[in-house]
Amino acid sequence: MRLGSLVLGVIGLLVGAVWILQGVGVLPGSFMSGQRLWLVIGVIVAVIGLALTYRGLRRPAGS
Repeated sequence: MRLGSLVLGVIGLLVGAVWILQGVGVLPGSFMSGQRLWLVIGVIVAVIGLALTYRGLRRPAGS
């Protein structure tokens, strides 16, 4: 469970970062470039990815 959360969290962070960069127009060449909607979606996905990564890295309560 921890490994799954960690993997999904890192993927979410990476995808969210790409969408944020496309949303602000840093990564051109896509229909998402320069679209504020993709910036907002990217931030949401990145925050969820950060939470999953934290959950995956957190030590169990008994240790």
